[in-house]
Amino acid sequence: MKSTVFEVATGHSEVVYDITPQCAQFAREAGGDGLLHVFVPHATAGIAVLELGAGSDNDLLAALRDLLPADDRWRHAHGSRGHGRSHVMPALIPPYATIPVIGGALTLGTWQSVALVDLNVDNPDRQVRLSFLTSA
Repeated sequence: MKSTVFEVATGHSEVVYDITPQCAQFAREAGGDGLLHVFVPHATAGIAVLELGAGSDNDLLAALRDLLPADDRWRHAHGSRGHGRSHVMPALIPPYATIPVIGGALTLGTWQSVALVDLNVDNPDRQVRLSFLTSA
């Protein structure tokens, strides 16, 4: 198994951050056929495969705001107001995704991208682990 970690500066606002270029480069360098496993080792972030740039990223953030309001209802209550919602989000958007790779290329659909989803405005820096698994 080949594996690497890269850093993402998400800043201090909710974000859907496109990590497709990093995933594609790692798959190219790994070469061959296999599975790319994308994992974010944080309790308050997730990985999503979705269309980006046509408004879907903002729609996702709006839906998460509706489902997980940044208010005082959360028992996990340290940090910024509503911080507990960030700890619930990975149950909806898991901290991982697995993408098939054929000939060193991601087999995403035409409009699909790989994104880091982060609602935690208290932690501006994230790590993403990419692992390439082959049967050989």
